[in-house]
This record gives sequence, structure tokens and C-alpha cells, in this order.
Amino acid sequence: MQLSSDRSGLQARLIAATRALVGDDPAARFGVAVSGGPDSMALLYLAARAFPERVAAVTVDHRLRPASADEAAMVARWCAGQGIAHHIATPDAPPSGNIQAWARAQRYRLIEQWRSAQGIDWVMTAHHADDQLETLLMRLNRGSGVGGLAGVRGRSGTVIRPLLGVRKAALQRLVDEEAVPHVHDPSNADPRFDRAALRVALTGADWLNPEAAARSAAALAEAEAALEWSVAELAAGHVGRDGDQWRLDRTDLPREYLRRLVLHMLNAAAPDAAPPRGDALDRAIVAAQVGGQANLGDWLLRGGPVWTLRAAPPRGHFQKVPQSDA
Repeated sequence: MQLSSDRSGLQARLIAATRALVGDDPAARFGVAVSGGPDSMALLYLAARAFPERVAAVTVDHRLRPASADEAAMVARWCAGQGIAHHIATPDAPPSGNIQAWARAQRYRLIEQWRSAQGIDWVMTAHHADDQLETLLMRLNRGSGVGGLAGVRGRSGTVIRPLLGVRKAALQRLVDEEAVPHVHDPSNADPRFDRAALRVALTGADWLNPEAAARSAAALAEAEAALEWSVAELAAGHVGRDGDQWRLDRTDLPREYLRRLVLHMLNAAAPDAAPPRGDALDRAIVAAQVGGQANLGDWLLRGGPVWTLRAAPPRGHFQKVPQSDA
């Protein structure tokens, strides 16, 4: 009886979380991104029962390990036995740069191509509470602000993560008890990767509560959404283009708003440019607050009654930044 209760409880949580993220459209179709690991296989098992006849699965085989093709085939066999449509996608370009970043970019690109071609409304991924805790700690260690500490978002575009409040151990127990086949990716325990090293360090740290961390991340995500809304309102009233420069005509604001408004101007001026590092942005804000100026990449932020952002002069051309009398 306990097994059935655990399974039905997880299924109910999945349904409730999915409805909270995307509403309750009885015609909505869901794709599940399945690697073959216990987390994604548990998600697929639950989703197929929570939303019968409305679920398909996709596996991205990055071809980075000899066993990956067999793992994708294992998922395909299980899906065939369950009557779940399944697709295996492979990258069409060799790995380059940071392997983890390359794999992630390829995974989301291929999944989105599949989703669009199949007319699927939402893609579920199996990020869970333990993943969220690891993300929060990694970002805290990097000095992230509200946006970073919001962690993994429950919804990003057409991708949803309805298991962020569920522990990994519950998902592992489900696939074990229901005899759902699964594999363990050795890279998840490879200490060369930051997340894997952190995972090892957290082993036995029972005083950390991943479910509580997930609730905190959700609260921070709501705070971030509120900040984004108010920044949009402020930008609509106080940021504008003036010839070849951008202007901010209200600067009596908390520094977090100033940071975001300057980033708004930078994005408007150069949408494809990488955002500045946090410390560089902070230095520029400090300079502008005392009437000075500072470079932000290829752009120059100048303070005063009205802050302006324009293309920076050629390298080698320096202007003195006024100093505060304080």
C-alpha cells in the first residue's frame, strides 16, 4: 500500500505543479526530455500516467560516451512497451569549447526543434529539489544577486520543470519500486565538474533541506519577476533614445534599480553584446553617481543630472573621472 500511496502522491504533485506553471488545458501536449537516468525516467513514468495519450519523449544522444547509444535505445524500448512516442536526436556538429556548455546548448536546441515539429506545447525536464539546492549554493558561492539566487526557473519559454519541489531520493525510490529501467551517467559523479564536486561535498549534510531551498528559490523567482515588472515600468517612463545615445532621466533610485536600468540601456543599444561583469557594472554605477563616467565594454556611461550611454571613444582616449568630495 505504501508504494501505491507514494506513486499516487508524486503523480498528484506533478499534476498540481504543472497546472500552476501552465494552467489546465485538457488539450495540451507534453514532451518529456529523457536521458535514461532515474530522474527523467521517473518523470516520464509519472507524466504518462498523469496525462495519458498526451505525452511523448525525446532523448538527446550527444555521442560523448560509448554507452550513450545503448542508453538511448533502452529508453526507446521502454517507451515502445508503454505506448509512448519516442525520438532520439543527435547533434550535427562536433563538440567544441566547454563540453558541458556545448552539450546543454545542443540539447535544448534539438529538443526545441523536435517540440516544434511535433506540435508539442510544453517540454518537461526532471530538475528536482536537490538540483535546485546545488544551483543555489553554486550561485551563492559566485556572489549572485536576486536573479541568480532564484535558481532553476520553474518555467523558461516552453520548458517547464514541475519536479523542483521533489527530492531525488523519492524519484529513485519510484523507479526502483516500479522496476523502471534506468542508468547512472558517470559524469554526474566526476569531480572535475563543479556540480559533481559539490554533490560529493553535500553527501551526509542532512541539516540542509533541499525542499526548503526550493521554496526559497521559488520566492526569489517571484521577487525577481516583480523587479523585472517594475524596471519595465521605470524604463518606459525614464529611458529613451536621444540621437546616438541613450538617456536615463531618473537616478534617485536604489542601486539595484540603477543596475537594471543601465543593463536595459545596454541591451537596447547592443542587443547581441554580452552583459558586463557585475563588478564592472557596480564600478560604473558608482562613477555615474558622483557625476563621473566609466566604460562598459564598447560603451561609455556618463553620470550627471541625466545619465547617458553612448559608444565609447577609441581606445587610448582617456577622460578623467571626477572624484567625490566625500
